[in-house]
Amino acid sequence: MADIQNFLDTIKAGYTFKGESYKIGCAMLDGAVVDGADVLMPLKTLNRHGLIAGATGTGKTKTLQVLAEGLSDASVPVLLMDIKGDMSGIAAAGTVNDKITDRCQKLHIEYKPTAYPADLLTLSHEKGVRLRATVSEFGPVLLSKILGLNDTQGGLVAMIYKYCDDNKLPLLDLKDFIKVLQYVSNEGKAELQKTYGNISTSSIGTILRKVVELQQQGAEVFFGEKSFEVEDLMRINDDGKGMISIVRVTDLQDRPKLFSTFMLQLLAELYATCPEEGDMEKPKLVMFIDEAHLIFQEANDALLQQIETIVKLIRSKGIGIYFCTQNPMDVPASVLAQLGLKIQHALRAFTAADRKVIKQTSENYPETSFYKTEDLIMQLGIGEALVTILNEKGIPTPLVHCMLRAPQSRMDVLTDGEIDNLISKSKIAGKYNTVVDSESAYEILTDKLNDAAKREAAQQEQEAEEKQTRKSTTKEKGFFDNPTVKSMTRTAGNQIVRGLLGVLGLGGRGRSRKSLF
Repeated sequence: MADIQNFLDTIKAGYTFKGESYKIGCAMLDGAVVDGADVLMPLKTLNRHGLIAGATGTGKTKTLQVLAEGLSDASVPVLLMDIKGDMSGIAAAGTVNDKITDRCQKLHIEYKPTAYPADLLTLSHEKGVRLRATVSEFGPVLLSKILGLNDTQGGLVAMIYKYCDDNKLPLLDLKDFIKVLQYVSNEGKAELQKTYGNISTSSIGTILRKVVELQQQGAEVFFGEKSFEVEDLMRINDDGKGMISIVRVTDLQDRPKLFSTFMLQLLAELYATCPEEGDMEKPKLVMFIDEAHLIFQEANDALLQQIETIVKLIRSKGIGIYFCTQNPMDVPASVLAQLGLKIQHALRAFTAADRKVIKQTSENYPETSFYKTEDLIMQLGIGEALVTILNEKGIPTPLVHCMLRAPQSRMDVLTDGEIDNLISKSKIAGKYNTVVDSESAYEILTDKLNDAAKREAAQQEQEAEEKQTRKSTTKEKGFFDNPTVKSMTRTAGNQIVRGLLGVLGLGGRGRSRKSLF
């Protein structure tokens, strides 16, 4: 009994906050829920990022759903990266069953089926509000890192951006960038070298191949207009709830480069757009990235460094980022060190390597005298997790075995009809789903090259005509310059003259003028 009281006092002291918070579950000891040991989530420190980890089927996605619901209720907008396609149900009310009723009784909470305000966004041709960004918005540095270019090639990309800026050539989509690369390596090479220095044809070829690789992963759908404005991710609905934006990326699992490209651009855009906020009572936006290993598995060192830098700095903009993955080791140590909240669902140990990972994972959590963390990680039930967060002073709270509450929204996907209805009611779908193809570098350079080709064709035609004229004139001169022709011409000329003069009475050898009369 003394142990339970000591445990209860520890939980209450660690999870009592002055500012706004919401209950995510209750602490457990020896496999049973301890009455009064509420586990609260302080809104003030949710911009310090976090991790939700655990094996398949342990309840990670439902935990993510619970957190998103609590944030929306607290008027905090949420952005969800839905890799598996099972998050759309948050827009529909949940249904009560015996398991949910039993869990709510243990946690002493009331279950209220609720549909949350949501928008479905898409990077591809799936149903939803289209997400796009222009090549210009990426900038030369970020684009070079995405393409994995070296310093020399990156410098060439920067030069191309400069040339396009100086000559008012908008870079909107990938065909614009490809057209400029082709122009620079051929017709425009001499023009650029006069102003910007030497251009390596081999470097241009390498960049072009990298862009084609990105194209093959479907990046053409993402690059273009109308560019998505990040302010539309931070909306509050008429009832005061934070909008939940669900990015449906179920078809990007086999295209990790496109997914990481989008994520890095979005983070960079958020960082560049949002002002410094300092410590806020609650975040301006919280982003959850499901299956986060897809961002890191093919990222090069430069890209990882960029992600790490943004994660470190974006906290001061009032934005929190939460990675959801099966294994904490999927997240690089440099990024893992920045995550203040950790929710660890069960892990399974089938091999010696698995046991080693579990031991390493347990060492990442605060020490506790109430649990043997390494063993407990393998014994957690569905909807249970080890939890530690940062309190309002930035200090990690005691590690707690927590039974989490069930989502109040639907724990299943929307039907096609429900998705169509949700999109039709979206306030931003009309803004971004209209196809825009403004005049840009591709059209301008194509017109320029066509005009040059027409001028060249006209010049060649004129030169051909002049050549033909000269040839004809030369033939005529050649005919009359012939000695025989000249002699015949003179004889004929003389006969003509004499005949004419004779008619006029001026010729005729041996005749006198008088005889003519």
